[in-house]
Amino acid sequence: MTPAELIAKKRDGHELSRDEIAFVIRGFVDGSIPDYQMSALAMAIFFQGMDDEETAALTQEMLLSGVRLKWTVGSPVVDKHSTGGVGDKVSLVLAPLLASCGLRVPMISGRGLGPTGGTLDKLESIPGFRTDLSIAELQDIVERVGCVITGATENLVPADRKLYALRDVTATVPSIPLITASIMSKKLAESLNALVLDVKCGSGAFMKTRDHAVELAESMVRAGQKMGIRTTALVTDMNQPLGRMCGNANEVVETLECLTGAGPDDLRYVTLALGSELLVSADRCSNQAEAESLLIDRLDSGAAREVFEQMVNAQGGDLKNVCCVAAEQVVLAERSGFVAKMDTEALGMAVIDLGGGRRRMGDSVDHSVGIDMRVKIGDEISAGEPLARVFADRKVPAIMSRVSGAITIGDSPGEWPEFIVERVR
Repeated sequence: MTPAELIAKKRDGHELSRDEIAFVIRGFVDGSIPDYQMSALAMAIFFQGMDDEETAALTQEMLLSGVRLKWTVGSPVVDKHSTGGVGDKVSLVLAPLLASCGLRVPMISGRGLGPTGGTLDKLESIPGFRTDLSIAELQDIVERVGCVITGATENLVPADRKLYALRDVTATVPSIPLITASIMSKKLAESLNALVLDVKCGSGAFMKTRDHAVELAESMVRAGQKMGIRTTALVTDMNQPLGRMCGNANEVVETLECLTGAGPDDLRYVTLALGSELLVSADRCSNQAEAESLLIDRLDSGAAREVFEQMVNAQGGDLKNVCCVAAEQVVLAERSGFVAKMDTEALGMAVIDLGGGRRRMGDSVDHSVGIDMRVKIGDEISAGEPLARVFADRKVPAIMSRVSGAITIGDSPGEWPEFIVERVR
């Protein structure tokens, strides 16, 4: 069957066989199937969807397009993936925390694009920190330190890198089968024993509704389990920033607070929940309560902070010289009442407009800017009290106004959001 016939078959709502999917992906990677035909197939998948077997086959073929990490016999290898949110610095806390519990964590992360921040951008606010490790360097640091956070190399899942570039320009990014294959192929390339997925939902998330977030979580969990990896997912709330800090350097500062047993309650809660899932999935603990107790001990004792420092040093960074945050300007409440809701996406875009994120992949990032949220949904506040601090080395009245406008103050307290919306196993 020719590429054009396969495209027509999918466009008409028919299922593709494993051999047909393999033919398309291999041809796309080696160049025998041109971009315009792959774009047409992506659009057919976007409109017609894929069943579980097709999604698993697509994931498998994308995985086979590159190399896989190899590990010595030893402790379980685990990872976590987040679909992205504003103020989400969980990865920075969780990787060293899990390593301090005796697990190996080869966390391959990405950069920020749009309102969600990027883990690599945050870590690059630490002078000298390398996010371009080779596979050999990545594996060596994991074996010595227990964890690493770095970017993907060119030979890990090249099919995904090529396909994502096409999805971005053909408006097919929101396809659940394509999202599933993209995320899971990269995680499978890490040769994991267990994986936990943090699927965000709400105003600051890619998936705005609970139903869509659960659908994505279930798709990824099924794909992981079909590939022999113990996979679970938490759907977590992103109707307000996670923690207080949004922006690169100040999120590293908040990470260090959390790694020494302090930090915001919501950040700690979500981190402990995700970590507990992995400790149980990896048979390190027998139940959630035992897992949470171990994680709390590693945070409060400073053991996790020590591993973080070792990881930073191994990747060339110097924690004594974290990029300083810019000068602060305070956003004050214009009326008294209760914080009823937040436009979290607008807050994320405000950080971008300060220079702290990207609208396009080639944009540079100012690591010093950001926002410190002084309120949470449900808090009572009086007129003239701080809503947020904006960090910027220039006057930004328009940004200050947007931050204020993104926080709705009502006459009565609303419902406190659930940190964990749903568990998917």
